Amino acid sequence: MTVLSPPSPVAGAASPDALPRPAPGAWLVLGILCFVYVLNFLDRQLLSILAKPIQDDLGVTDGQLGLIGGLYFALFYCTLAVPVGWLADRTNRVRVLSVACALWSAATAACGMANSYPQLVLARMTVGIGEAGGVPPSYAIISDYFPPHRRGAALGLFNLGPPIGQALGVAFGATVAAAYSWRDAFISIGVIGVVTAVIVYLVVKEPPRGRFDAPPPVPAEGAPPPASGFWSTWRMFFSRRVLWLVALASGVTQIVTYATLNFATLFLMREKGMTLQDVALWYALVVGVGAGVGIYLAGWLVDRLAPRSKTAYAYIPAIGLSLAIPFFVGFVWAPGWPLALALFVVPMCLNYSYLSPAVALVQAEVRPDQRVMSGALLLLVMNLIGLGLGPTYLGAMSDWFRAGHPENSLQMALYTLVPFYVAAVLLFLLLARAIRAEQRGQA
Repeated sequence: MTVLSPPSPVAGAASPDALPRPAPGAWLVLGILCFVYVLNFLDRQLLSILAKPIQDDLGVTDGQLGLIGGLYFALFYCTLAVPVGWLADRTNRVRVLSVACALWSAATAACGMANSYPQLVLARMTVGIGEAGGVPPSYAIISDYFPPHRRGAALGLFNLGPPIGQALGVAFGATVAAAYSWRDAFISIGVIGVVTAVIVYLVVKEPPRGRFDAPPPVPAEGAPPPASGFWSTWRMFFSRRVLWLVALASGVTQIVTYATLNFATLFLMREKGMTLQDVALWYALVVGVGAGVGIYLAGWLVDRLAPRSKTAYAYIPAIGLSLAIPFFVGFVWAPGWPLALALFVVPMCLNYSYLSPAVALVQAEVRPDQRVMSGALLLLVMNLIGLGLGPTYLGAMSDWFRAGHPENSLQMALYTLVPFYVAAVLLFLLLARAIRAEQRGQA
């Protein structure tokens, strides 16, 4: 199947001055969308940061926490992202984003009002429904504000949303919980999110679709134009080995990242001796700096290496994840939280080397009118695997190890994530082969 991709920005002898510039207001829009993404992950991170006070208040187990942060959330977040992406491809993407932001923010505030485990589950599921409309429209909006040769860096900056959100979630959530209660943290962030949704609606302008991309070929006389319906986009995505492989490899990587993020704070507090005040400062710095550097560096590398060889989309995460493994093992093994946290900086950075390359590859390989839904399909596969299984698996493993290792059940469970690292590296190497094979077939 032939896929229309924009011409390489480095092809030919065009000087940098001849390349198209970002659309007017692009950087302001990028900043606003990044802040929405920050709130998206801040809302999500609060549950893991406040796990211990929530456990103390509502009496939930590690396994139940894993289900709330994993399977229950992912079922709605992942399955609804695809129809929402299809809708956004055909309507106003900015409006879809603003409504979604308002919904998940209101549901976040409702988490702070939950008085039982079922009520908390219902609120988190509603957060998942809202967040389904957050990221895919943003990917497509950014792709129409920035030309191809600037998208890797722009998406890299946008993807700083998760580490910034995680860091702010740690600092804000732990500080408020220590001073007041875990409920106040959820309610405060929910109110901020609703206000942000209004700002998105009023300030961000819907950009023309495909403004920086090569126009589609004119069909032969009498031939129908290429279809971009729901099922045609679905078939296109899953018929191309490069696209479903990058989604699968990213999903296996997310088993590690989501499982670790959902339980790292509980692990450091319960088994390494950290306090909420320690978490608010030191863990927040590690998350914000480590993940932020990793995501942006990967996007920067993609912009420079992918025009020379598209296999960079696969080799960057494969190398990064390989280097992260020994430091992750050291983090889990370390006898005290200062050493554990120091070692954790490296995997926190390298674990996210997949995100910007994966998003940039998908956005470059599909037509402009398929970008939102293709981004949603990428997230569907990634999050059903990573978000759905990662926290659920680790929480269940911790409960299973508790009988024989009551003092360090999470440590034992975290060791079992190493094989997922290896599987992710192998899948990214397979992706590199698939990219080379596709290029040979198109030559």
